[in-house]
Amino acid sequence: MTNLFNLLTRIGDKAGSLGALVSAMGCAMCFPALASLGAAVGLGFLSQWEGLFINTLLPLFAWVALVINGLGWFSHKQWHRSLLGMLGPVLLLLSLYPFFQYGWSSYVTYLALALMVVVSLWDIFSPANKRCDDETCAT
Repeated sequence: MTNLFNLLTRIGDKAGSLGALVSAMGCAMCFPALASLGAAVGLGFLSQWEGLFINTLLPLFAWVALVINGLGWFSHKQWHRSLLGMLGPVLLLLSLYPFFQYGWSSYVTYLALALMVVVSLWDIFSPANKRCDDETCAT
């Protein structure tokens, strides 16, 4: 059961980060730098679904990454990994909703997406391992 939980949290984190990144690449009006990168790798056809990506998929994938990283705490008990993993999606959701009216919100969005990708890569190359047993991690 624990191995299944670890696998789900590792895959879910990557799916949330990749989904948020691809969703942002499909929205040329909101994220021109990412959209040009997306068009360069052949994702230009996604621009016809900009509204769906920015209003539905981007927040959905951010919520998935947020929940999965929060649940990751129960498997590896490393607060710094969980905090960094949850910081990117929280910043992304804040930049999409309450901060969207400000001009600097796009910078926060780019920072959040970059942080989500970096944390996912960190998890790929240095997977989280439980640092204590259940008795010493009770607090």
